[in-house]
Amino acid sequence: MFWTLKEWFWLERFWLPPTIKWSDLEDHDGLVFVKPSHLYMTIPYAFLLLIIRRVFEKFVASPLAKSFGIKETVRKVTPNTVLENFFKHSTRQPLQTDIYGLAKKCNLTERQVERWFRSRRNQERPSRLKKFQEACWRFAFYLMITVAGIAFLYDKPWLYDLWEVWNGYPKQPLLPSQYWYYILEMSFYWSLLFRLGFDVKRKDFLAHIIHHLAAISLMSFSWCANYIRSGTLVMIVHDVADVWLESAKMFSYAGWTQTCNTLFFIFSTIFFISRLIVFPFWILYCTLILPMYYLEPFFSYIFLNLQLMILQVLHLYWGYYILKMLNRCIFMKSIQDVRSDDEDYEEEEEEEEATKGKEMDCLKNGLGAERHLIPNGQHGY
Repeated sequence: MFWTLKEWFWLERFWLPPTIKWSDLEDHDGLVFVKPSHLYMTIPYAFLLLIIRRVFEKFVASPLAKSFGIKETVRKVTPNTVLENFFKHSTRQPLQTDIYGLAKKCNLTERQVERWFRSRRNQERPSRLKKFQEACWRFAFYLMITVAGIAFLYDKPWLYDLWEVWNGYPKQPLLPSQYWYYILEMSFYWSLLFRLGFDVKRKDFLAHIIHHLAAISLMSFSWCANYIRSGTLVMIVHDVADVWLESAKMFSYAGWTQTCNTLFFIFSTIFFISRLIVFPFWILYCTLILPMYYLEPFFSYIFLNLQLMILQVLHLYWGYYILKMLNRCIFMKSIQDVRSDDEDYEEEEEEEEATKGKEMDCLKNGLGAERHLIPNGQHGY
C-alpha cells in the first residue's frame, strides 16, 4: 500500500511537463540536478539553527539588550491561594460577578482583585528582553540570508531577464549557491515552526503558522519540480524587507522611538514595493504568464501559482496591519504592534495604578507626589 501510494505521488505527470521523465533529471557529465532526498537535510539543519539561536540569544542578544538598557524584569504578585486556584483552574479573565465573589472570599476590594489578576496575567507574558532576543535573532538571520541571496543572484542572468527563468526548463542543473540558499532558508522556516509554541504569541499566530507551512510547502514543491530559478527570486523579494522590520522591533523594545519609526517607514516602503508591486507584477508574471510561451499548462504549474497566490493574500493581510501601524505612527506619534494582545496596555495601566497608589499613600501621610511636605490648606500641584 505504501509503495503504491509513493509511486502514485511521484508520477511524472504531477511534477514535470509532458514528455519529460525523471530519468531526464539524473546527474550526468558533471551536472547535478535537484533530488527530493536533498530536502531531508533541512530537518537536522533546523535543529542546528535552534542550537545556534540559543547560543546567539545568550551570548550576543542578551549583552546587546543590556547595552540598550533592557533588563530581565521580575513581576512579583502577592501570593493568594484562592485567587491562584481560580486563575489556574477557572479563567484568567474573571467576570464582574466572579470578582465580587472572590473579593468577599478573600476579604479584599474588587479593585484589589482586578489588580491581582492583571498582575498575574502580566507575570506570564513574555518580557521585553525575550522579545528583543527573538527580534535580534531574526534580524541576524535575515541580514545574513539577504546578503547571501544578493551574492548568489547578482551575476545570474534570470535576475535581469525573466525569460532566462524558463530557458531550458526543466533540464536546469543545480548550482551550489542555489542548494545552500534553499537549504538554509527552508531550515530557518522549519526552526521557526518548531519554536512557535515557545515564542511570543500575537494575534496573527494562526497567520504565522499558515505562512511558515506555505513557505515550506512552496519551497519544497518548487525544489522537487525544479523551479529553482523562480524560487530564488521569490525568496530574495521576501527577505529584503524582513531585515528592516526586525531591526525596527529591536529599537522599539530598546525605547529608541525615533530610530524605530524611521526603520519602520523604511520597512513599510520596501514591503509595499517588494510584495505588493514586485511580487504580483514581476514574480507572478514570471511564473504565470511566461511559461505559456514554452510549455502547455500542467499540474505543477497550476499548483505552484496557486501557492504563490495564497502567499499574495497573506501579503495583503499583513499590508493591512502595516497600514494600521503607520496610521498610529502618523496621527499618534508612536508605533505599537497592533498584533499584540494588549499586554503593553495592561502593563502600562498596572504601572499607572502603582504610581497612583504610591501618590495616594504619600498624600495620606501629608506628602506630595514627589514626597515633599504639603502645607495645610494647599494641594499637591
